[in-house]
Amino acid sequence: MARPGRPPQDPARHLERAHRILDAAAELILRWGYDKTTIEDVARAADVAKGTIYLHWRTRDALFGALLRRDRVRMVRQVREAGPRTLPDLVGALAAALQDQPLTWAAMVGDSQVLGRLTRQKFEAEGPTEFATVFRRYLDELAGLGAVRADLGAEERPALVMALLYGFLVPQAMRPEDQRLPDGRVTELIADAAGRVLGTGAPPGPEVAEVTRAFLADLEEIACRRLAGSLGPDGRAL
Repeated sequence: MARPGRPPQDPARHLERAHRILDAAAELILRWGYDKTTIEDVARAADVAKGTIYLHWRTRDALFGALLRRDRVRMVRQVREAGPRTLPDLVGALAAALQDQPLTWAAMVGDSQVLGRLTRQKFEAEGPTEFATVFRRYLDELAGLGAVRADLGAEERPALVMALLYGFLVPQAMRPEDQRLPDGRVTELIADAAGRVLGTGAPPGPEVAEVTRAFLADLEEIACRRLAGSLGPDGRAL
């Protein structure tokens, strides 16, 4: 019989408990903000002991990091479900998914009401990440297929994509709500701009869709692996 407060021996129970804690933490942070949400609050909302949370995460910041990683998994899966076949499709689907994940969105636009002091910190100062590496490789493959501009450098292509996403989405978040464009229209504009700025005008062949699907599969594998590593002992991805 497991001792009280120890991680469940059943990995499925451990995983269910971790996500129950994350669900409670996400709801409280979005309602009250990070600075006002305590571990005690999360434990009470998740119906677990405070010490149980520390079996999964040593600090409140580590718990929040797990929330962002879980959002990332959900975001990538949403993009995959949209079935993008080209880079403009992909960028548009990514813009839509970013707007659908409230904590990731708050981190992207620096929402101080939600994040509090975390707006002054970097969540994952990991340097060049696996995500960036596979994204550069994907864009290089598209350039080789004639689907994106080959005259742009390997670092310039991802920089332009990020500039489009941030350039549209961050000002959108800063505008008064009654002056914002509809989310769907923003997504359309970002996708169109990606095609105009990086595209070659050549009709995409089936290889482009295949490379895009492979890229998203790689992205999901990385996201799931990182999430599993942040769920505590015996953690598994969703």
